[in-house]
This record gives sequence, structure tokens and C-alpha cells, in this order.
Amino acid sequence: MITILVKQRAPFKITRFLTSETAFGKVYVRKTAKQLQVQLTILMLPSGQAAEGWQTGIALDASSSMISAYGRELKGELPQKVTQAYKNKGWIRQEEEDGMRFRIFEKAAVTEALEKGYFKYSDNLVQPTARKLIAYLASTLDINGRTTVIYWACGNGSQYEEVGDIPAEDSETLTIQGHKKVRLGTGTHLQPALAYYCNRFAEANKRNVIKCILIGIGKEVDEKQMTALDFLDTGTPIDIWDHKLADDMQDLIEIFAELVDENQIVAPTAAIYGSDGQLIKKFTDGLPAKVVFELPINSQWFEMEVMEERIRQTVAYKA
Repeated sequence: MITILVKQRAPFKITRFLTSETAFGKVYVRKTAKQLQVQLTILMLPSGQAAEGWQTGIALDASSSMISAYGRELKGELPQKVTQAYKNKGWIRQEEEDGMRFRIFEKAAVTEALEKGYFKYSDNLVQPTARKLIAYLASTLDINGRTTVIYWACGNGSQYEEVGDIPAEDSETLTIQGHKKVRLGTGTHLQPALAYYCNRFAEANKRNVIKCILIGIGKEVDEKQMTALDFLDTGTPIDIWDHKLADDMQDLIEIFAELVDENQIVAPTAAIYGSDGQLIKKFTDGLPAKVVFELPINSQWFEMEVMEERIRQTVAYKA
């Protein structure tokens, strides 16, 4: 799981019109007795002055559950005869921790087992996604052209390890395999990572906002936990967290899904049509970045007509 922390110095505004390359950021659908209530935001990149003055960071989960996602878990099984041969050489030993027994392989055993194909390492799922995100933030948004990267949830779960301020051109060759100095964590604590970035970008934090996006990677992501944090009720109107699943992201621009000024006009006119072809809502005085409307309860999708184009969005809801 990757946590992206984005902090800005300048106020955020969307300044360019909706185009065919943009879509919807977040679409919420709620079923009532007679209709579907829809709320959506327009997904767009910040531009002009609004794209200036950002400080960005990416915190990479380094808890022990991530060992496989970093490509560091050995997969495979040794034939019985090979296992016995390694034991005879002293290449395999047994250790016990918390009442559980573990096999510990010496480096020589691992090296030979890899060469002979008995073992292979798990695929590194984090590295390609992290490289893209680092390059994206550093090249398109960060005021210094560098994204500050750390590993978090190290050690006892509250420690972190600095990777550095990474420019976009270095991201393609950056090795991302988890911690180097601090061991993988036995817990997961978000606050130390947040505190690190708040202190690291103390000047940028004055009178401005911080936005955090959790990105889940792989098939074992617990989206329920991510959703709970996304909709965390702080008792204030401040919304710090958003979440995404890497497998569902079609474009990196989606990390800006909640970074909208809902009163900003993003297109001069627009209209929304239901799946039955009926006009649902018309915007003659401008399309705002946040839109709320109702659909017939049996609707399967809706279309937004803007700038002589139509964008279709299916609707789904939880009963």
C-alpha cells in the first residue's frame, strides 16, 4: 500500500475547461425509496497558478505484511532429498519464536535453490506503481521537481526510513524493495508518517491544506479499512483522506479526484441525460466541479453532455 501525501502552498483552483481527456473524479450513488441520488466531482489536473507551489511526498508501507509485495518472499519448495542435503551442510536451521517454529535458510542455500529453480522471489508489485507516481508528482506538480519518499510502518510500526527527495528522471531506476536500515514493521501507525511530512514541509503547511491518498496494491488489500479511513468522521468539514486501488486506476490523474473547488466553473454549459434519454439537468450558467442530481430508480447509467461530447457513467449502489 502506498500513501501519497500532497501539501500545497498556494490555493487550489481548477482553471481549464473539461475536455475529452477528463472524466469524473468521485461518483457517489445513494438509493432512496423513489430515486437514485448522485453526487460527482469533475476530474481535472490543476493548471496555471493553481499548479504552482506544491510540496509532494510518497510514503511506502514497510510493514511485514508487505514482504511479498516488495518481491522479497521466497516462493517454492525444496525436494526432500535436497532439504536433507542442505541440513547436512548446515544451510538450514530451526528457530522458535512465540511458540512457532521456523526454518531459516543460509545465504548459500537460497543462492543454490534459486539457481536450480527450486525457489523464486515473489513479483515486486510496489516498484512499478511507485516509480510512476514519483515521476508523475515530481514532474507535473512539485515546486522543487522532487518527490520526498519514505518507508513507513517500519520496526515497531511507528518508525520510518527516509529514501530521499527523488527527481522524476531518477524514478525509473529507483530500487524500491522495502527498508534497508530498519526492519519490516510489526504494526501499522499512520501518525508518524503524517508528522514527518508536516515537519518536513512546515512552511508549506501554513494556512493551506494537506491531502492524503491511500493506494492499495495487489489482491490482498483490505479495502474496508481504506474506506473507513476515507470516510472518517472528524467532527469537522475537513476531509484529509481519499483512497484508490491501483488495479482500478486508468490514469494517474485520478489521485486528484477529491482535490476540487466545488464552486469552480469548469465548463460554460452542460447537460445530464438519463439512460432513458430524458434530460435530467441542464447547466446554462456553467458546470461546477461538484454536481448533485437525481435519477429514476431503475437507471443503469447517465451521460453528461459537455463541449459537444458525451461522457457515459454507469451507476451502482449498495442496497
